[in-house]
Amino acid sequence: MKATFASCLYFGEVVHQRFSPRPHQLRYRVFQGLFDLDELPRLSRDLRFFSHNQSNVFAFHDRDHGDASAGPLRGYVEDLLRRAGMPVDGGRIVLLCMPRIFGFVFNPISIYYCYDVAGSAQAIIYEVNNTFGQRHSYIVRAEPVGAGVRQYCKKEFYVSPFMDMDMIYEFNLGLPGENVATRINGNRLDGVPLIFASFMGARRELSDLTLLTALVKYPFLTLAVVAAIHWEAVKLFAKGVRVRRRPSMPKGPVTVADLPGGASSGTLAGGGVSTVHKRDKQSA
Repeated sequence: MKATFASCLYFGEVVHQRFSPRPHQLRYRVFQGLFDLDELPRLSRDLRFFSHNQSNVFAFHDRDHGDASAGPLRGYVEDLLRRAGMPVDGGRIVLLCMPRIFGFVFNPISIYYCYDVAGSAQAIIYEVNNTFGQRHSYIVRAEPVGAGVRQYCKKEFYVSPFMDMDMIYEFNLGLPGENVATRINGNRLDGVPLIFASFMGARRELSDLTLLTALVKYPFLTLAVVAAIHWEAVKLFAKGVRVRRRPSMPKGPVTVADLPGGASSGTLAGGGVSTVHKRDKQSA
C-alpha cells in the first residue's frame, strides 16, 4: 500500500525585487519541503532517499534549525511559544524549508506554521540565516485573513550588506495546502517600499519518485542558492550599491513581534543561537 504523508514538497519559483537604492530583480525555480515535525521519524523509515538526522541524498537534521542542538525541534518550538506567552496545546507544527541535499543546506528563511489542536494557525516563526553564519528568529502571533495570515515585524537582524536596518517587514502568507504562497514586503519606516520577496509553489506528494524528480529538476539546489546569493551580490555592487556596516547582533536570538504595526515586544534570551558556524561571506 502506498504511504501518504502530511509532509510534502512544493515546486515553484522564488522572486526578489529591490526598489531602492537601485532597481534589481531575480527569479529562480526552486522547491521547498513542508515537514510535519512529528512525522520526521516515519519519513526516515518509509522513504529510501530521505533520512532524519542521518546522511542520505535528502536529509532533515534538527541541528540545522532552532538552537542548532540535536534535541527534538518540536520541543524547541513549543518552548519558544510558551516563553512568548502563546498557547501550546499539542497542535501540528510544520516547517517550510529546503532539506539537505548530499549533506549541504542553506536556508535564507525557514517558516514554522504553528497550529492548535483544532487546526487554526496560532503563530508563525520566521527563522532567518545570513551568510555570516548567524541566525535570528521572529515569532509573531497569527491573525488569520481569509485562508492566510498578515503580519508585521520591525527588522532586527542584519541579512544583506546592501540593505539598511530601518525597515518594517510585512508578511502575507497563504497557509499551506494544494499551493503555498509566501510574500514579504520590506518598507522603510516612513512606508517607502524597499524590497519584495515571494515563494509560490504547487504541492507534490512526498515519495521517493518525487524526491528523484526534485533532484533531476533542481540538481544541487542548496549549493546553487549560495552561489546565486553571491552572484546577485556581484551584480548589485556593479550597479553601484555599496555595502552597509554590519551592526551587532540583537540582544536575544528571538524577537517577539506581537504588537500592532510590527513593533517588537521584546527578545527572548537563550533558546536560540546568534552564531551557527564561522563564515565571513556576504548575502545579497
